[in-house]
Amino acid sequence: MSLKMEQRMRSLVLAAALFVSAGFVETTPAYAKTDAQPAILTASAVAVADKFAADAAEQIFKQGGNAVDAAVAIAFTLAVTYPEAGNIGGGGFMTLYVDHRPYFLDYRERAPLTATQNMYLGDKGEVVKGMSVYGHRAVAVPGTVAGMWEAQKRFGKLKWKQVLAPAIKYAQDGFVVSDQLQQRRDEASKQFAGKTNFDLYFSGLKQGATFKQPDLAATLQRISDDGAKGFYEGRTAELIASSMTGHGLITERDLKEYKAVWRQPILASWNGYRIITAPPPSSGGIGLVQMLKMKADLKDKFDDVPLDSAQYVHLVAEMEKRVFADRAQYLGDPDFYKVPVAQLTNDDYILKRAQEVNPDTPSDTKSVLPGLGTSMPEKAETTHYSVVDKWGNAVSNTYTINGYFGSGVIADGTGIVLNDEMDDFASKPGVANMFGVVGSDANAIAPRKRPLSSMTPTILTKDDKVAMVIGTPGGSRIFTSIFQVMTNVYDFSMPLPEAVGATRFHHQLLPPNTIFEEPFRALDPDVVKALEAKGYKFTTQDFDGDIQAIRIDDTTPEAMSDPRGRGVSRVIR
Repeated sequence: MSLKMEQRMRSLVLAAALFVSAGFVETTPAYAKTDAQPAILTASAVAVADKFAADAAEQIFKQGGNAVDAAVAIAFTLAVTYPEAGNIGGGGFMTLYVDHRPYFLDYRERAPLTATQNMYLGDKGEVVKGMSVYGHRAVAVPGTVAGMWEAQKRFGKLKWKQVLAPAIKYAQDGFVVSDQLQQRRDEASKQFAGKTNFDLYFSGLKQGATFKQPDLAATLQRISDDGAKGFYEGRTAELIASSMTGHGLITERDLKEYKAVWRQPILASWNGYRIITAPPPSSGGIGLVQMLKMKADLKDKFDDVPLDSAQYVHLVAEMEKRVFADRAQYLGDPDFYKVPVAQLTNDDYILKRAQEVNPDTPSDTKSVLPGLGTSMPEKAETTHYSVVDKWGNAVSNTYTINGYFGSGVIADGTGIVLNDEMDDFASKPGVANMFGVVGSDANAIAPRKRPLSSMTPTILTKDDKVAMVIGTPGGSRIFTSIFQVMTNVYDFSMPLPEAVGATRFHHQLLPPNTIFEEPFRALDPDVVKALEAKGYKFTTQDFDGDIQAIRIDDTTPEAMSDPRGRGVSRVIR
């Protein structure tokens, strides 16, 4: 080997070492060898938000596609058939386990280039009600198409056109509207009345009717033909920017500059499993890890405490107080703010927080402060789906347009429902958003910044094999719902259907000592009375998640969709 060639080889080796040490992961598609690999599971499986997405996934698997191909096909299909939350006009997070390696893709929306920190404040510095929720000014730059393109390009087996085909067919030929979808359309229509063009586009969403979307079909066809450029450049970008002119902030430049980001997932050990979950700008992964480990640290307090007892609810609420205090203070977009992930997930730190839990009465809310000190500086209607393939690869994907039907704005000529994700920023630090959750300067609005989210797509592995894939919509209630289902399964040995269907509750520090319970399966009245005697107040929420979970027992997958929604779980052989 010549000296020049040897020097070049050394440079390449050094560059590769620096690339790995910087926390990046290899870019070679891990699925390139899948065809030669034997199946390690008895079947593939999906847990998705509706039957059309399940059908799309089954079609992809039968064509030889893998978990990532199926996940991308599901995302685009739900943009057509689950328009209240499925989307190409929003963004989200994808946790992947591919060829025994964990990955995380951040395709969260970004604030437009002309966004400002005070853009939702009035003359007197007060938050203008509704401005960050309805209409064009509520829209952040969408990331879903970029995210799906990145994932499929890197790990998919099929051609891009194949994974778009089911969605295009549903948009062109139509799908039959469910009663739940009409109900959600009717509720959204009341909210958007006189504020957006929502009714102009969705007036035909009636139970039993076949709803066709020719504009969306044309948009999806451009994406099929040109990949991500078919959305972020050219005709589609022109139409989105044109619909914003004079109303909103997004320009063709905003769209062209958008990029999805591969990040290092949060990894943690718990109960003999490895947790693979969402890093910032998600707050959910940190919150989930904190809660699971805090509960383990409080084992002596939880021993012999029944799952359906007042004492169990109280102890969980005490943990949640501390998690939400940390969330409000420390979490934001890691590209703008150094999030103290290592400190917040450190075992000693979590033990210290666990030791602050009052086992008898609710801690005074004002005394529950961020645990690292103060020197360091979404609406429920998201959707989630879980996928595993027969090769043992998995995708947990949560994406959103924030509220049902997002901002209520449909970009003219595109059929794209645009998000209202700007509400997930702290419009004014210390002032609650639509979920009643407060944030700090770490989550203040800034151009190109991604808003904080609670989305928590999660995968559990054991002995380097997938054990569970789980996630849910639910705004600030996402990671508390996942926590409850996981502990139902692994701490209380509940079968997966019972674990998903069991009663769920939520506490988030503010309002003080308030427990949110769900209408689907309320807490026992005697439990409520006992908690009220401790000083708790109760409020009923209209939504408490839509868990989509797959559990693998040895080599056999079991899929479960939450009975609270219209989801479909399916094992595909």
